[in-house]
Amino acid sequence: MHNMCIPKKIDYYKKYKMKTYETLLQNNKKWAEQSVANDPNFFSRLSSIQSPEYLWIGCSDSRVPPDSITGTRPGEIFIHRNIANMVVHTDLNMLSVLQYAVEVLKVKHIIVCGHYGCGGVKAAMTKKSLGIINKWLRNIKDVYRLHEDELNALPNEEDRVNKLIELNVQEQVLNLAKTSIVQKAWKENKAPHLHGWVYGLENGLIKPIFEMPAGTHIDSIYEFDNL
Repeated sequence: MHNMCIPKKIDYYKKYKMKTYETLLQNNKKWAEQSVANDPNFFSRLSSIQSPEYLWIGCSDSRVPPDSITGTRPGEIFIHRNIANMVVHTDLNMLSVLQYAVEVLKVKHIIVCGHYGCGGVKAAMTKKSLGIINKWLRNIKDVYRLHEDELNALPNEEDRVNKLIELNVQEQVLNLAKTSIVQKAWKENKAPHLHGWVYGLENGLIKPIFEMPAGTHIDSIYEFDNL
């Protein structure tokens, strides 16, 4: 009797999972049909060219969809996402996206957008070992170390987390400016402009916290003179 019950449980589980999966496909079909109904040339226009003005480097958090919170449409924003919206100089994935966006797409703006309540930043503020992600979070710990006095002067943990989220965004914008990719584009094209934003989960609003117009000087040791 016990063995007879097991297949029923498995069948129910598979049926439930398949139904959830199929919902995504059904939603996609409805979206495609509605897009064509609103604009018959929608997909033919998208498939012919990609010319976004913006590169978005954001957090992988599912609650922060770049197109939804900025009101942009497909084709208007080029997107790269990772845990805690990091710009790491050894991350070939991010650097490949950056080079393509800057040198091929000729984006005019690069936005690093963090968000309050970021789990990656919170985890980096602890002493817990979390496995392979330790190596990624170490970059955020470095930001904490750079601003430790400022952060420790804040009255409570929530304020410290929020401030580190903002400081982390600022440091990632600076990391963009340190790349030869961005510096070469600044010299040749006077673009892109760099922006640091933080999104509020509690109110849906974006807070600009740091800007670097094209050509902004950084510490001279990071500036290349032979581009």
